[in-house]
Amino acid sequence: MNELSDSAIRKLFLCLAVYLVALFSANTLGLKIMPFIFGTHLSVAVFSFPIVFMMTDVVGEVYGRKFAKLFVLCGFVATVVFILYSFLSIAMPWSAAAEWVHQSYNTVFSMSIRIAIASVVAFIVGEYQDVIMFFLVRDRLGEKNFWLRANISNIWSQLLDSALFMIIAFYGTYATPVLISIIFSWWLYKVAVGILCTPLSYLGIYLLREKPATT
Repeated sequence: MNELSDSAIRKLFLCLAVYLVALFSANTLGLKIMPFIFGTHLSVAVFSFPIVFMMTDVVGEVYGRKFAKLFVLCGFVATVVFILYSFLSIAMPWSAAAEWVHQSYNTVFSMSIRIAIASVVAFIVGEYQDVIMFFLVRDRLGEKNFWLRANISNIWSQLLDSALFMIIAFYGTYATPVLISIIFSWWLYKVAVGILCTPLSYLGIYLLREKPATT
C-alpha cells in the first residue's frame, strides 16, 4: 500500500497509541505481581505486553512490513526517552511538600542501568524478531491462516524477549535453575495470553481494513 487514505492514517495513529500505552503499561504497571496457579507468581504485565506483539502482527498484516517495523522503532525510541526522563526526574531534588511520596516514587520509577539495558535490548530484539518471523512464515504459508502465523511468531519472539530480559537483568542474582524456571514460566504465560488474544487480532484486522466503496 503506497498511499494511505485519511481514514487509514487515523487508524494507524490510533493503533500506535494503543501500542505505546500497552508497552508503557507493561514496563511500569508490570512491577506488580499477583498470585497464580501452583504457588507461582505472575506480573500484571501479562495483560498488556502480549498486546504489543499482537499490534505489530495486525498492522503488518493490513499495512505491510514497513509499518510494522516503524511501530517497533517508535516503541524503541519511546522506551529510551522514557528511561532518560526517569533518570532525570529521579535525580532532581525533592521539595519538602512532596516528601510524602518521595520513597514510593523512587521505588517505583528507579531503574538500574542493568534493568534499563535489559528492557531495551529485549524489546528491540523480540519485537523485530516478531516482525521478521511473521513475514517469514507468511512468505512460506501464504496470506491465509493469520492465527497460525501470528502465534508462531509470538512463540518465538516472546521466548527471545523473556530470555534476554531475565538473563541481562538477573543473571548472577538468581541461581541458574531458578532463572531458567522464571524465563520459561513467564514465556509460557505470555504465549498463553497471546493465544487467547487471537480473536482480538481478527477484530483489529477487520476494523483496519478499508471497506470497498459502495455505489
